[in-house]
Amino acid sequence: MKRTSFFILCLAAVLLAVGCAGNVKEEKTAEQLAEEGIQAFETGHYQKSIEAFKKLRDWYPFSKHALLADLKIADCHYAMENYDEAVIAYEEFERMHPRNEAIPFVIYRIGLCHYNRLDTIDRDQAPARQALDVFYRLSRQFPGSEYAQKAAGPIKKCRESLAGHEFYVGEFYFKSKHYRAALNRFQNVINQYPDVGDVKAAENYIKLCLQHIKSEESGGEK
Repeated sequence: MKRTSFFILCLAAVLLAVGCAGNVKEEKTAEQLAEEGIQAFETGHYQKSIEAFKKLRDWYPFSKHALLADLKIADCHYAMENYDEAVIAYEEFERMHPRNEAIPFVIYRIGLCHYNRLDTIDRDQAPARQALDVFYRLSRQFPGSEYAQKAAGPIKKCRESLAGHEFYVGEFYFKSKHYRAALNRFQNVINQYPDVGDVKAAENYIKLCLQHIKSEESGGEK
């Protein structure tokens, strides 16, 4: 009986030791995790890269590599076109490290996250407006930055999209005989987007709108 009890105690101790060993995390240094994350990123294994950088950030929050982890996690989401997650991660990086030298790049990437969701002119233009807001902020805060210069092309594309949308809606209102609403849209093309909008066509529509409005006011149209 005593031998049986002793055997049971020994077995329990062995099982407990095995269980505890299974719960021990795989120990890697901050440098190893950083290298693992970078290698995974450079080979296109973005989810694996995120996992490595999250471990680095969680295990070694005060490491000099933790800042790199914050930025590369955002880069991974951007590369995977998870733009909502990328914006959150980039904005968190900017909030936590407002004086870091990477901030111009971070703001530029936030703008691109919105810019990359641009759709055709007949669709909602919220991404164009959001991208413009970010790119304009980049130009104000870091006018001499290379990223402010890179934003010039996307800024023009956003403004072209907004101008096209105003013209598209103006035509819709004109065809629907809502001439005052159409007039406002065509005037927006000229006043807000004279460099990228179809100004000549907008001017022609404005003349037609004014003719129809004058006719309505004189009782020529019901």
